[in-house]
Amino acid sequence: MNIFSLLNPQTVLPNLEASDKAEVLDKLVSSLEGKVSNGELEKIRNAVFEREKIMSTGVGKGLAIPHGKAAGIEQTYAAFAMLKNPVDYEAIDDEPVNMVFLLVGPQASNSLHIKMLSRISRLMNNSEFRSRLQKCDTAEEIIEQFKDQEHVSFSG
Repeated sequence: MNIFSLLNPQTVLPNLEASDKAEVLDKLVSSLEGKVSNGELEKIRNAVFEREKIMSTGVGKGLAIPHGKAAGIEQTYAAFAMLKNPVDYEAIDDEPVNMVFLLVGPQASNSLHIKMLSRISRLMNNSEFRSRLQKCDTAEEIIEQFKDQEHVSFSG
């Protein structure tokens, strides 16, 4: 499964305005509206916020990878945001976050979920890739960067 194939112009938010971590998470989850039912959306929202209570998903270098598994959803969903202004995210390096990649999946797909988180983490750890993302103005440009980077990073 490719990361870029989970993203589309509705779930990629290139210039997201949010004042805090909760608002960022809320807007990312809300970007999935129309892809899942309202009931599923609430399960996803609860799963993401519950996971965040356990430990911040701010992984450092301005990046957060909020995630969760929710009962009742059938497949994996993702959303990505570039924040207009960085927000405090209680990240492990105590630096504010300006890129957030949301990943949610079915309760049962543990190995796929872990594999996808690892893949996102490896991609986003590339400083050159993060720099290219920062130069993008549209959702389509961001998705294209993910597609190109995945092709380079994971082909062969």
